[in-house]
Amino acid sequence: MKEQHAAVIGHPIGHTMSPFLQRRLFALSGIPMAYQVLDVPELSAALPELRVLDCFNVTIPHKTAILPFLSGMDAKAAACGSVNTVRVQNGELYGATTDGEGCRLALARHGLELSGELALLGNGGAARGILFEIVSQPGRKAVTLVCRPESREKAGALCREAGSFAAAQGRDCRLRVCTYDELETERERAYDLLLNATSVGMYPNAGASPVTEAVLSRCRAVFDAVFNPRETELLRLARGCGAQTVEGIDMLVYQAAASHRYWYGTEFPAAELDRLCRDAGVETDRLFLNR
Repeated sequence: MKEQHAAVIGHPIGHTMSPFLQRRLFALSGIPMAYQVLDVPELSAALPELRVLDCFNVTIPHKTAILPFLSGMDAKAAACGSVNTVRVQNGELYGATTDGEGCRLALARHGLELSGELALLGNGGAARGILFEIVSQPGRKAVTLVCRPESREKAGALCREAGSFAAAQGRDCRLRVCTYDELETERERAYDLLLNATSVGMYPNAGASPVTEAVLSRCRAVFDAVFNPRETELLRLARGCGAQTVEGIDMLVYQAAASHRYWYGTEFPAAELDRLCRDAGVETDRLFLNR
């Protein structure tokens, strides 16, 4: 196969771990690759540059903004309205989402499932991907989608979309919306798993947590999609409350691996992905810990 021209796009993009992960994955697959990091403030202006690539990954803030520029997308991306993986064919862009699968597999690595009483923080692209993955899974589940007061209408619309998707698949799922303040004061409601799909706590604002110990003390396990820093304030507080924690770097590894299935049909051995999770954690600390 000829050398593939790949990239990750976003804005800002200095926090990305994609080059480290993708170079390892391309090496494992035996596909030659040139990988770029593209800071893209304005998506439409970057389209000519993107159309000459073979494939690329999409991160904040373009996961939903890219939808109008696609010639097609897979069923899961179409349902949840978010794309983080794009294949380029003859200058046309085709999208998929691997965020939800990456989250599910990261949790499975630590013996956790997307079931039971769940709290999902956020309603952006990553949250959409994770929510639709949750409602597509078997088993009974109740999801509380947590948002800011000004985003309640948007979050409500997302819940209705996800609820319709779940019903069409015959899944048993209850969904509701609440604000962060309401979550803090619901003292009697406990959660099997809290998932943070916001950017709160990401470098350079690493000392912030989207919720307090009052919430975390009612959570059996906590997952944070933020990977920089590896130990976010949310995870530090959760561990202090006795909750099991899962770092965002694992999700990043598994969603990157899933992107290769969409691009090239590549499957990776479980042992190699497990090793990459460990190595990516070490590399994250090396790159960002002492900034």
